[in-house]
Amino acid sequence: MLPGFLTRAVAVLLGREGRSLHLKAAGAATAVLVVVMLAGSWAVIGAEEGARGANLTSYPKALWWSIETATTVGYGDFFPVTPWGRVVGAVVMVVGITTYGMVTAALATWFVGREQKRRHHLAYGAHELGEEAVRALHERFDRLERLLDGK
Repeated sequence: MLPGFLTRAVAVLLGREGRSLHLKAAGAATAVLVVVMLAGSWAVIGAEEGARGANLTSYPKALWWSIETATTVGYGDFFPVTPWGRVVGAVVMVVGITTYGMVTAALATWFVGREQKRRHHLAYGAHELGEEAVRALHERFDRLERLLDGK
């Protein structure tokens, strides 16, 4: 059931036509993070099973640990005590830090893109107004010249 859900979720995140590349990348990174947190929770339980002083003894505890590790909160309430558990922790940390960096970069790109579009629209609109103003000035000068010439 879970792999089917993940497949559909990834298809929804990545399959939208017209979605910008940075949003697709952020969606893919988020999907990878979710998979790493779920798999990391399972892997750390396997690595910690039967170890002396292990406090990651159930999947809910391990899932909470992987979430706080990926977000770099690290309350310290749960932690791996075995070398393989710590390797899993390092992977969850690196993927979490990378993912949040990518999502932050995607949001920043989106905001900058919107501002550039707004400025381009304003500049284009000002250019159009400039041409109209020049045309109106030419018409006024023509009328003034005719009035001065008496025609």
